[in-house]
Amino acid sequence: MRLAGVTGVVEPTVFGTLGRNRLRRNARAAWLRFRRDLPRRLRSDEIALVVFAGLVGIAAGLLVVAMVGASKFLHLSFFATHKGDVSGAALVDPLRAVAIPVLGGLLMGVLGVVLARRRRGSVVDPIEANALHGGRLSLRDSLILVAQTLVSNGFGASVGMEAGYTQGGAAFASKIGRLLQVRRADLRVLVGCGAAGAIAAAFDAPLTGAFYAFELIIATYTVAMLAPVVVASLCAIGVTRLFLTPMPFQVDITAPLTGQDYVLVMVMGALCAGLGILLMRGVSLAEYLFRQSRLPLALRPAIGGLMVGLLALLTPTVLSSGHSALHVGFAADYTASFLLTVILLKSIASAVSIGSGFRGGLFFASLFIGAMFGKLMALAWTAGFGIPAASTVFAVVGMSAMATAVVGGPLTMALLALETTGSLPLTVAVLAASVVSSITVRRTFGYSFATWRFHLRGEAIRSAADIGWVRDLAVGRMMRRDVRTVAEGTSLEGFRRAFPLGANQRAVLVDGQGRYAGLVLVSEAYGADLEVATVAELARNQKDVLLPSMNIREAAALFAASQSEELAVVDSRETLQVIGLLTEQFALRRYNAELDRQSRDLTGG
Repeated sequence: MRLAGVTGVVEPTVFGTLGRNRLRRNARAAWLRFRRDLPRRLRSDEIALVVFAGLVGIAAGLLVVAMVGASKFLHLSFFATHKGDVSGAALVDPLRAVAIPVLGGLLMGVLGVVLARRRRGSVVDPIEANALHGGRLSLRDSLILVAQTLVSNGFGASVGMEAGYTQGGAAFASKIGRLLQVRRADLRVLVGCGAAGAIAAAFDAPLTGAFYAFELIIATYTVAMLAPVVVASLCAIGVTRLFLTPMPFQVDITAPLTGQDYVLVMVMGALCAGLGILLMRGVSLAEYLFRQSRLPLALRPAIGGLMVGLLALLTPTVLSSGHSALHVGFAADYTASFLLTVILLKSIASAVSIGSGFRGGLFFASLFIGAMFGKLMALAWTAGFGIPAASTVFAVVGMSAMATAVVGGPLTMALLALETTGSLPLTVAVLAASVVSSITVRRTFGYSFATWRFHLRGEAIRSAADIGWVRDLAVGRMMRRDVRTVAEGTSLEGFRRAFPLGANQRAVLVDGQGRYAGLVLVSEAYGADLEVATVAELARNQKDVLLPSMNIREAAALFAASQSEELAVVDSRETLQVIGLLTEQFALRRYNAELDRQSRDLTGG
């Protein structure tokens, strides 16, 4: 009876444990099958990609809310201004205006030293990630940049937080895409969704966010991309409207713009392009001067913060991004001298802030500078030609044209004007000025602010168009390693014995130290009236070699220049040790196959 009682107690426990273990194994197996099948489902079901894009948009909206709230808290705590509005404040305590940016610079300097010791280089941004890395972004590095941007803006440095918004949103999207193992094209779209949600949330403008992604982050547009990008923008705005109150620009147009007004619009587009180029050059100059100053790395941001603080004694509009100053400036009647002073000081403060080591972007700085420049041009137009011009109208035109010059994306800026003002006639004028600005910058300068900084680092990136796959097709991955070599002192008879006719097409000639000395065609060694002492006299392409780091385009150019169907691959031009062979036919076949795959990904085929 005791045994029966024990059995009655033990058996359910044993069977319950076995059942739970079986359930765990089944659940784990189901999860693994889901992870394995998910990429295929995403490729075949567009709804799944749209759902994940919505989640990315929600995350981007939450990031913007958190960063805006933290920035407001820092501004309110440090500068003690009304509602934390620093740049638009009528007065900022002089001691705080100077001391707070210096303290922020010291903190940024310490962070810079710590990151340098941990060997963390430059952070890959969404444009570079989509152009070179197939949408792969480091979430950890991106969060560090977000924190640096928040510190820079919160302590009053003249930088905007839009770069932090897009970096964080895109990095989260990239992380999600890599966890789901989506294909390269879908990962690039998700990165665009993260950036779209961030910009849409920052400006309360879904179309602006969507076309920011299309023009700047994805660098193309297809119908298949429309749904996920727009859904991400809408979800981000839905989140931010729960916590933040949008601040639209109030621009009243009582009459349509005339032909005379459009003359000023076109002139402003060209002038804003020149002003944008000067601003980008100014940032590069500031970075160069700080590098050449021999100041310790940890002190450069503090010196930059001191310079910004001294400028803030003249006008607080130079502090932070200038968001509140822009809204105040639209309704204010400034004199021409004040507008000119503000434009000059804000440009210097932005260049010094970024050049000294603060992190952030020029997006909002360009909006503010462009708006003030538009008001200045309206005053000059009225005074010079006696033609009345609405200063608020041309402030919006200048704002958009200037941002187009610095950031790029004329359609993005036109839609920003439409969504923030609700005026279609004004949007037409903005689009005209933005197109003129874009053409002028591309013709005379060739870069936006982001791609200009890539150029300074030696990267040949003009947009976020996917060129990374070209670099992935490196010679080292395509070459054949079974190379047969022959010493350059080998006699003709010895060569014929080692290489029977029909066995090989070519042999690689090496010198006594094993260095590359040329290619020998086996068929030429069997000529009837051939009189040579050694095969070295038959060598071709002595100077034409491939390196394993060359991409497919560089290899194709060398094949064409050398007029050879096969070239040797050496480890470096100094040592010339042969490590492989590559044929032109195989390289071009791989290139065409990859082109076809990229075309299918782009069109959704």
